[in-house]
Amino acid sequence: MLYAVVDIETTGGFASGNGITEISVLVHDGERVISNYETLINPQQEIPAYIEALTGISNELVAKAPSFHEVASEIYELLHDKVFVAHNVNFDFSFIRHHLASSGYELQCKKLCTVRLSRKLLPGYSSYSLGKLCTSLNITLNNRHRAGGDAAATAELLTLLLQADTTNIIGQALSRSSKEQALPPNLPRSEVDKLPLSPGVYYFKDQKGKVIYIGKAKSLKKRVCSHFTGNNPGRQRQNFLKDIHRIDFEICATELMALILEATEIKRLWPENNRALKRFEQKYGLYAFNDQNGYMRLGVDKYCKNTAALYSFNTLLEGHNILRMLIKNHLLCEKLCFIQRNRAACTGHEEGSCAGACLNKESAASYNVRVKYAIDELTTMLPSFALIDKGRTEDEQSCLLVERGLFYGMGYISQYTDINEPDMLKSALQPYPSNDYVLHMILAHAEAFPQKKITI
Repeated sequence: MLYAVVDIETTGGFASGNGITEISVLVHDGERVISNYETLINPQQEIPAYIEALTGISNELVAKAPSFHEVASEIYELLHDKVFVAHNVNFDFSFIRHHLASSGYELQCKKLCTVRLSRKLLPGYSSYSLGKLCTSLNITLNNRHRAGGDAAATAELLTLLLQADTTNIIGQALSRSSKEQALPPNLPRSEVDKLPLSPGVYYFKDQKGKVIYIGKAKSLKKRVCSHFTGNNPGRQRQNFLKDIHRIDFEICATELMALILEATEIKRLWPENNRALKRFEQKYGLYAFNDQNGYMRLGVDKYCKNTAALYSFNTLLEGHNILRMLIKNHLLCEKLCFIQRNRAACTGHEEGSCAGACLNKESAASYNVRVKYAIDELTTMLPSFALIDKGRTEDEQSCLLVERGLFYGMGYISQYTDINEPDMLKSALQPYPSNDYVLHMILAHAEAFPQKKITI
């Protein structure tokens, strides 16, 4: 079996937006290096100053070097029928596969990661970065951060790993059924093996235990593994895969519960690699307050998380429609509800539906009674129900509770729990913050599966 030990230098951290500036390929026969290929490459883009400082490769140095397209056929012939070996193999492989594809070549070959193999075959070292590992193993590493020097050290490391492999770990990693080399370099296989096929939420954590990504899944193991398949050259994937050291998870009985937990946890922890749900915010709320004259006033305004809203809305129109209904039903003043602004008296006073609070003709005490009735109507018209579904085991069922238009919480209850006893039901559920995103998911699910809904 022949191995192609590869190292590259690049203009940046992800393949789709960066070029290769240098490549070294050492062909290894399992005992020693038998041939060597190395060349500078003109990336046909500017080399950032920090990259030049790290590698010593400047724009001037590569100005007369061949482009990748010019050497693509040689590189493909070196790699396509060998085992592709690199320290953090998915980084090098993603670059070379991407740039070969741009030149018309499709690279399909087996891979070995010397970071992952070192962790298994040479356990106990404090760091598995190439520089520190070479120091620990007394491997000579010349020209650090240059393709030739790093590839030579990786080839020497491969020789040690092949010698240390007395239980055929490398052979198992290369078998078709193994997904070992697709995993991030710092993630132990045991972290994936422990994942169940149940719905739930998973947490990718870095070396310090900080959550860097949260996701939900119908099947935890399948979804997590899907993150590591393929060789997506994009920025986000390349940036976070190298930081994944652990996976934690929480099983949920249903996909809806997983969706709610995911949304809640993203808002709580704000992982750096989650984006879409971070941007969700409630837009408008219906608020009540007393003005300086003692009148209780209702109004729709932009949602403020530090002030309790009577109800929240996605659109200003939805809020005004509900407010106008309350005005009509309880003879409230449109001016005091901020529907009309530039008038001494509201049109309702002229038509007889407003008793004159806008002109101080009706006392605050009398007017506030009707406002309180309006608020009571609002709370009674908001839905209260439970969604009952399967549990994690046959001995339980899942429950989501909506109370007066707000999501209260969710959890697992016995089949003998009295759903119509709110206090008993709440004691069995975990409270969660309510927002329009979560409530919309619950209401849509209740509409799609009315048989699961129990009105309270």
